[in-house]
Amino acid sequence: MNQILFRQVRYLDPVNGIDRVTDALVTNGILTKLQDDLQDCPVEATEQDGHGKILAPGLVDLYSHSGEPGREAEETMLSLLSAAAAGGFVRLNILPNTLPVIDNSAVVAKIQSLYQAAKTQLAYAPALAVWGALTHGVEGESMSDLQDLAGSGIVGFADGRPIDNLQLVQRLLEYLQPSQKPVMLWPLDRKLASGGVARMGSAALRLGLVGNPVCSETAALSPILEIVAELMVPVHIMRLSTARGVELVAAAQQRGLPVTASVTWLHLLGSTAILDSYDTSWRLDPPLGNEVDRLALVAGVKAGVIGAIAVDHSAHSYEDKKVGFGEAPAGAIGLELALPVLWEKLVVPGHLTALELWRGLNCGPAICCRSEVPQELVLFDPMVKWVANSQNLRSKSANTPWFDKIILGKVEILAVN
Repeated sequence: MNQILFRQVRYLDPVNGIDRVTDALVTNGILTKLQDDLQDCPVEATEQDGHGKILAPGLVDLYSHSGEPGREAEETMLSLLSAAAAGGFVRLNILPNTLPVIDNSAVVAKIQSLYQAAKTQLAYAPALAVWGALTHGVEGESMSDLQDLAGSGIVGFADGRPIDNLQLVQRLLEYLQPSQKPVMLWPLDRKLASGGVARMGSAALRLGLVGNPVCSETAALSPILEIVAELMVPVHIMRLSTARGVELVAAAQQRGLPVTASVTWLHLLGSTAILDSYDTSWRLDPPLGNEVDRLALVAGVKAGVIGAIAVDHSAHSYEDKKVGFGEAPAGAIGLELALPVLWEKLVVPGHLTALELWRGLNCGPAICCRSEVPQELVLFDPMVKWVANSQNLRSKSANTPWFDKIILGKVEILAVN
């Protein structure tokens, strides 16, 4: 039994709205006592000074990408789990675009086998669940074997790609209503997007990048919300990226529609103004919006309209990213970086409170995927400095705007497997 008594640690509990400096007794990674000037504790407990540190429930990532199976050169199951644990994540949900695609129970079993093998090599491994594909091969043309997937232990259904056929979307929601599993959709009209790699506007024009208009998101989002209004089937909207998108989701929620939403962590931090660097780690899909969009997304998290902050961790090789901005694959890694960078950029300046950030990374994602809020605790020291380089990052890939930069904040997971 591993027991630690933290003295004068800042304890966060986003579920119950607790943010206080106190003493805390932690047993095998779980909180057992919380009390000011705690004296009644086991003699075998190790005492640690918690001044300036954060003790809080571990993080939940609503969606990210696994390199294995199929793209082991970019990320293996072992490196993915290691990166997640290093970033304070105790739950990890991966999208179905592996090779092969997670569109049947056999692939789910394969993923689970890979997870169990990797887990034995780690002192701590986050719990792993997968999103089952809504459509065969995540191609958006025909339903996958939804009944087979529903019984395979998946967290819910998602393609992680847009589904252009709205009639198919309606049929999917009708069919899945009895399953009681979450359904996650990405609103994007690919014809309107026209292959754009930057949000349409003056920055895209100035930089010579193909523009992607705001309406590529909103024109796809509006009919999804109308289908939800007709069927009243809960839907999660992933990768929200525009101010108008936030308005539409907020209006739907005010109407009583069963809609939740998430934003990726990078869309809370960057805007088109940052693209002058042509850093392909900022090549994202959907692309970064303008500053009005970014501020609206932060405000959406603060208000609870956007219930979850997703990492959308996507590993790519140096060679794949070392091309022109428009030719680079979309995505960046972030499991090890999301918490410290968001804390420094949003909590420290006061744009989000500590509880609001933790809600977006802990109970919010758990609620969106209808799973239990984790009890495992992490210790976060927001003042520890480290460099995000190949020696320190656990991910096999380095496609992040913070590579070789000093990161302020480090996490320790207190539980063991």
